[in-house]
Amino acid sequence: MAAVGFCGDWFIFTCDKKLVAVHTKQSRDPFVFDCSTAERKPRSTQDNNHSSDGGASEETGSDRVLAFAVSPSGKLLALTDDTKRLVLFNCEPSWQCISVRWVVRRCTSLVFSHAEDELLVADKSGDVYSFSVVESQREGELKMGHLSMLLAVTMSPDDRYIITADRDEKIRVSHLRSPYNIQSFCLGHQQFVSALLVPAQSHCLLSGSGDGTVKLWEYESGRRLQSWDLRELEDPPSSEPDKEKKPTVSHISTSPDGCHVAVQCEKVSAVQFFTLMQDSEKRLVPHSRLSLPHCPLDMTFDPVGRLWVLMDSDDAPLQVYTYTQSSWESDAPSPEFNTVTEAFRPHWETLDATTRTSSSSEHLYKTSFDNVAVYLQRKQQRLEEQQVKRTRTQESNNRRKKKKMSGGRAPSST
Repeated sequence: MAAVGFCGDWFIFTCDKKLVAVHTKQSRDPFVFDCSTAERKPRSTQDNNHSSDGGASEETGSDRVLAFAVSPSGKLLALTDDTKRLVLFNCEPSWQCISVRWVVRRCTSLVFSHAEDELLVADKSGDVYSFSVVESQREGELKMGHLSMLLAVTMSPDDRYIITADRDEKIRVSHLRSPYNIQSFCLGHQQFVSALLVPAQSHCLLSGSGDGTVKLWEYESGRRLQSWDLRELEDPPSSEPDKEKKPTVSHISTSPDGCHVAVQCEKVSAVQFFTLMQDSEKRLVPHSRLSLPHCPLDMTFDPVGRLWVLMDSDDAPLQVYTYTQSSWESDAPSPEFNTVTEAFRPHWETLDATTRTSSSSEHLYKTSFDNVAVYLQRKQQRLEEQQVKRTRTQESNNRRKKKKMSGGRAPSST
């Protein structure tokens, strides 16, 4: 996983098994955490989890970073990896590993509560576990479950609701303190929901999906406010052969003030920008489409509202864009940009290119079947088989009849 983010003034970059943090304002040594050299699971814990996790295949991992999350204040960071570690860090005044705990199954998404006392972790089996931040050594507690793989989890600004999205197109809004109590469902996507975001200073929800749409919701009621098909916003619009190709929304990000919304899709060399109007009627208004020289792998807004984009490129993998005069323009290299690039490039060069370009969502699409066509095809096949069987039976009966007639004649007298 190659991903970027900001933890306060620290630029965060995950590269395969490593997490790299570079300070953008001060001359400080980069912080590097390598999961392959991190604490291993105690043997007793391995044995106990082996039986509860369904088999040995879950007990081996590649130490690859799967996801990370930054707390609202930017002082805490948590990551989870393929070996099922959950690592909690304190970022200020200096980087410190607070704890290494273990999740039951590999995680897909995690989020801090706004009070920063709780860390919610969603996994591929559809469960959400709660880990205490205050009691950093305490094991996680099962919070809630879905019937299918969870792909995203977030929380409302008041920490009242958990919002989860799964492979079965559902967005569920549950009460944090009593998750069995479901507040609402946000229904309308036609494919798996791959991205969730509650914008800053807002009480609405943004969602992205494998169906190529971005939707705006009033999440407490489950009411859909708007839906935008990203193919219709392309300039020029998609040609006829391409209309069947639905871009998969892989990431939604908002600026610190909550006004600008950036949408990234897999294998699409562009970022779609929206403006979020937070007046009496919340609206998502298409703003512009930024063409990129390469496909983006991830993106993030920094504390002052600039967009940092990580791209699938060996020569210039990182670029910064600033909003000026109603458009997004590429920045000239600045001292802080050069500092970040110099620190993370050695780690980037060790990342296998196939890891960068591989799609993480192709296996999530559901295959649809035309049941009527399948039924008629199988019926025709059965009719043909029955006809062949009747023909063979008739031929066999005719042969027996001829044999009986020729063998039943009276012998001639001598």
